[in-house]
Amino acid sequence: MKNNIWFYLAVILGSSLSLTGCGGDDDDEADVGSDGPQTNVMPTQPELGDAVAGRDVFRFATFGNEFFWTDAVRLQEGILATDFTPLDLLRLGLSVDFDALDIVTQNALRAELATDLSPANAPMLNDVNTTLQLISANAVIGLAPKDTNGDGAIDVATGDKTGATCALCHTIADRAVFNMPGGGSIGSRLDGRAPHTLDFGGLVALGTNSRAFYPVLQLALDATGGATLGRSPEGLTEDSTEADADAYLTNKTFYPRGMFDDTVDGNGDPMHNMPLFRQDLAFPFGSEGALSTLDNFSNLVYTALLDPTNVTSPGGRAFVTTLGGAAAGNEVVNDYLEVLAETGVTGFPYIEASPPADPAAAGTEDFPLGVRVDNTMLINMNAYLVSLEAPPGADDDVEAVERGRQLFRTVGCTGCHNVDQSRFVPPFIVAMETIFPGDDPDVLLARRTPPLNPTLNTPGNIVENPVNIFDDKMAVVNASIRGLERGTGLPLLLDLARKPVFLHDNSVTSLDDLLDPASGATAPHPFFLPDTAQRADMIEFLGSLDTD
Repeated sequence: MKNNIWFYLAVILGSSLSLTGCGGDDDDEADVGSDGPQTNVMPTQPELGDAVAGRDVFRFATFGNEFFWTDAVRLQEGILATDFTPLDLLRLGLSVDFDALDIVTQNALRAELATDLSPANAPMLNDVNTTLQLISANAVIGLAPKDTNGDGAIDVATGDKTGATCALCHTIADRAVFNMPGGGSIGSRLDGRAPHTLDFGGLVALGTNSRAFYPVLQLALDATGGATLGRSPEGLTEDSTEADADAYLTNKTFYPRGMFDDTVDGNGDPMHNMPLFRQDLAFPFGSEGALSTLDNFSNLVYTALLDPTNVTSPGGRAFVTTLGGAAAGNEVVNDYLEVLAETGVTGFPYIEASPPADPAAAGTEDFPLGVRVDNTMLINMNAYLVSLEAPPGADDDVEAVERGRQLFRTVGCTGCHNVDQSRFVPPFIVAMETIFPGDDPDVLLARRTPPLNPTLNTPGNIVENPVNIFDDKMAVVNASIRGLERGTGLPLLLDLARKPVFLHDNSVTSLDDLLDPASGATAPHPFFLPDTAQRADMIEFLGSLDTD
C-alpha cells in the first residue's frame, strides 16, 4: 500500500463556518438568521455516463459476487434448508418488485394476499419454491440471479446462482400491493430509498456459512489482547462456530434492522442504510467522510463488502493492514483464510475487477484493494443515482413548517446544514469534539501510514456505555484517509418523515428525542430545543424538506 493512500487533501482554507449547533448562534446572528454555512469548498461532481444503463447496474450488477453469496455464504442452500417462504422473505425486510412478475403470478399473489395468509389459503406465499421463483424472476429487490450454468435460462432451483446488488440496501417497494408491518413490501421499485426495516444480518445468517462474512463481523483479535470494538460485549474468533456467527448477526441489538456494516476491519460498526437519490448533492461519501467520489464509494462496496474474500488478495491484505496495522490486519486476513479453508470455500476472490494500468495507482482511492470493477458501469450508475428524484416532503401543517423553518435559520442549525435542500450538502467534516463532546477515546494504534490518524475509540458497547458506540464507525476508517480530521460528514436532510431512527448508529429513536436536551450536553449531536412546541415545529419543518 502506498504511503499516499488516496491522499487528495481537500482545500478547506478559506471556509467560514459557524459550527455552533442548535441554540448556539450569537444574538445578532439569531436576529437575522442564516440559510446555511458559508464555504468556498466545492464538492467533486460525479462523472456521468448513461443513466438508463446505470439503472441496470444499480439493480442487477453483481460483478461476480453471485459465487460468494451462493458458494461461500451458501444463501440458496440456507433458503432450502429452512423452507424460507415469501412471507419469511417479507418478514426479513426484503421487498418484491411486482412489475417483474408475469400476469399469472401477479394474479395468484394478489388473490392469496387478500386472505389470512395461512398455508391453507395462501399456499404459494408459504412455499419455499415460490421464493426461488421470485428470485429467478429478478423480483426480489437486491438479490440478482445469474445464468451461471450457461443454459440460456435463469432458474436458481436448477443450478443458477444469486448475487447481491446495490439495490439491496438502497431500494424499497412502494407498498402498492402489500406491506408487511416491520418488514418488506410488494409493489413497484422506488430506487434510491433506504430500506429501514431490512434485516441484513438476518439475511447473512440465512446462509448456511455466515462465517464467510468473517472480516465484516465483530472480532476479538490476539493482536489487541482479545479486545473487541463494536456493539457486542464479545467478539468472534476464527474458532467461533456457525451458531456463534448467526447469534451475532441475528441479535438485533448487535446488528439492528436497517443497518449494514460497511468495513472489513473486524469491528462491529454497522451504520444505518443511506439514501442514494440526488447524489449530485451528496459529499463526501460514507458517514465518516472517507471517500471523495460516488464511483469510488460504489467500487469499494463491490470490491470489499459484497465479496469480502477479496481482502485475501495481495491488494486486499495491503488495504486491511494499512488501515488496521500490520499485526491486527494480518491476523484478520490469516484467520479469514483459516475459516474459508475449514468451511470448504474455494475459488475466491470472486470479484470481477481489474488492476490499474499503472501499478502505482494500487492502494489509492480509485483502487483501494488494488482492483476496480468496470469503470464505465460505475460512471453509468453515477448518472442514474444523480437522476433519481428525492421523495416529496410532508407539509401537512404549513404554519408549523414555516415556524420550524425560521427556528432552523436562527437557532444555529445552519452552522452545518442548508435550509434549501436543493443545494449540495456542505462538504466539510464535523469534528468529533463537536458532534460528540463526550468522546474520550483510547489510543488503540498510535501510528498509521500518513495521512491516517492514530486509531482511536471511546470504550463502550450495547451493555456498557452504549452512547460511546457512536464513535466506533470512525475508529479505523475515517476522513483522515483524505488528510482531514476524524469526524462525520453531513447527510442529506431528505425523506426524514419516513425515517424511524436517527444518527448513523441508530441511537436516537425519533426527531423529538434528537432535539430533546434530556440526552445531555455530552451526547452525540448535542444541539437541542428545550421548548416542546418549538421541537414540534422543527420536526414538521424537517419532515417537509425536499428538493423542490
